[in-house]
Amino acid sequence: DGCGHIVTYQDSGTMTSKNYPGTYPNHTVCEKTIRVPKGKKLILRLGDVDIESQTCASDYLLFTTNSDQYGPYCGSLPVPKELLLNTNEVTVRFESGSHISGRGFLLTYASSDHPDLITCLERANHYLNTEYSKFCPAGCRDIAGDISGNLVDGYRDTSLLCKAAIHAGIIADELGGQISVLQRKGLSRYEGILANGVLSKDGSLSDKRFLFTSNGCSRSLSLEPETQIRASWQWVSEMGEEVHWSPGHAQVQGQDLSWASRDSGKNRKQREWLETDLGEKKKITGIMTTGSQSNFNFYVKSFVMKFKNNSKWRTYKGIASNKEKVFQGNSNFRDPVRNNFIPPIVARYVRVVPQTWHQRIALKVELFGCQITQGNDSLVLHKASPNTVSATEREDEMITKSVPSPEVPTGINITAVTILPVLLALLLGIGIFAAFRKKKKKGNPYGSAKAQKTDCWKQIKYPFARHQSTEFTISYDNEKEMTQKLDLITSDMADYQPPLLIGTGTVTRKGSTFRPEADEAAPGTGAGGHYHCPLSAGRHEDAPPL
Repeated sequence: DGCGHIVTYQDSGTMTSKNYPGTYPNHTVCEKTIRVPKGKKLILRLGDVDIESQTCASDYLLFTTNSDQYGPYCGSLPVPKELLLNTNEVTVRFESGSHISGRGFLLTYASSDHPDLITCLERANHYLNTEYSKFCPAGCRDIAGDISGNLVDGYRDTSLLCKAAIHAGIIADELGGQISVLQRKGLSRYEGILANGVLSKDGSLSDKRFLFTSNGCSRSLSLEPETQIRASWQWVSEMGEEVHWSPGHAQVQGQDLSWASRDSGKNRKQREWLETDLGEKKKITGIMTTGSQSNFNFYVKSFVMKFKNNSKWRTYKGIASNKEKVFQGNSNFRDPVRNNFIPPIVARYVRVVPQTWHQRIALKVELFGCQITQGNDSLVLHKASPNTVSATEREDEMITKSVPSPEVPTGINITAVTILPVLLALLLGIGIFAAFRKKKKKGNPYGSAKAQKTDCWKQIKYPFARHQSTEFTISYDNEKEMTQKLDLITSDMADYQPPLLIGTGTVTRKGSTFRPEADEAAPGTGAGGHYHCPLSAGRHEDAPPL
């Protein structure tokens, strides 16, 4: 039993000797066969080799395939060292004899799909580029090594890259995955937090820091506590403090006491729960929890997640194990703890079901995620692969694809096909009508009686258009309709609007609605001018003011 930490997934994993990075035990053997999917080649990357032997006789590390042998390795090797094998399977053998010291080994592996594989021991200050992308293998969370910082502010450049990516919720420890890193100027202080089973420590000043790029679905989901949060029970203290422990106070942002359950017993058949109704189906990528945030020292140490839409409740399960996933909760009542859902939960209703707690169940929660966006040409298919069915409901997992309409060829918009001919016909009709009106005006000079009458009516209704401009012409073919509209003008209006005064002088403007003086009439207006239009009895002689 010389094997230590081993985590394997479909196409990546991590393996160490026993007690790593402490001294490996005497007289042990570790033998493990690792493989990636058929048709792919295997990449091995040694992150650390420290075996107390110079001859590799009794203490050594050996890799064997069906046709080749790599090693044996012993002593202290310059690392990282990479081996590209021509097969998808290899047997790792580590053997130890009598020795005094030696850390043993740490290796990671991945398929040839990930040539940018790194080990769990690589730090951000090992790289000089300001932007780069690497592949982290599965199983780096429990490897010894510190990180400082958090997802929002960034991480100190001495932090382990893959461990920080797990802490930030960029990748899941049991899966591994691709990370994209941005290097920026450092901070004077880094604030630590417990997230996804990784404790980030407070850090001091550094020249550089790094951040991860993500999909942007990590904003705080706004909640209405009184209407969107409820619980299995509301605890009433001995002093009758029912309101102080209600589900409405179960938000991390609030300053009140948290929600607390009715009973502290650990052997109850029925579990307590805290439920959030988001109002509609949303994509939920993470959760933050705290305890009572008071002198009561109540908090939840572990919990599971349940969710639903309009069907029965489902339990969130791990991808690799397909078993109910138990999330690490708080270790005190004060400090927040964050956990991410990879893959995310897509649901309207979410429940936190405590499993273990300190003294009494007490919770404050904050959910992170985003709205489910859907384009006009997108179709939401409720489909799940075997690897992700445990994480979201089989009928509610979101896979958004752009698909063409079955009746219309790809690339053709069915709305455009319907509207375009109608629009063209409408434009053609407007053009013909405009040409006809222009021709009709040329055949009826403004000096005719009909033209004068029409212009006069225009001046009464639209005095600002009395100058016969080619840019703005208003006419009415239905004289009766025009007369009916003019009846709406009240007859108790003052004969004239007061003049416009600027300073102490009176300003007279051409084309105003004020009646001009006798010597002010425009030349050529005459009896047929716009101040002498015939009106019926009882009507004002002048046009109404603008």
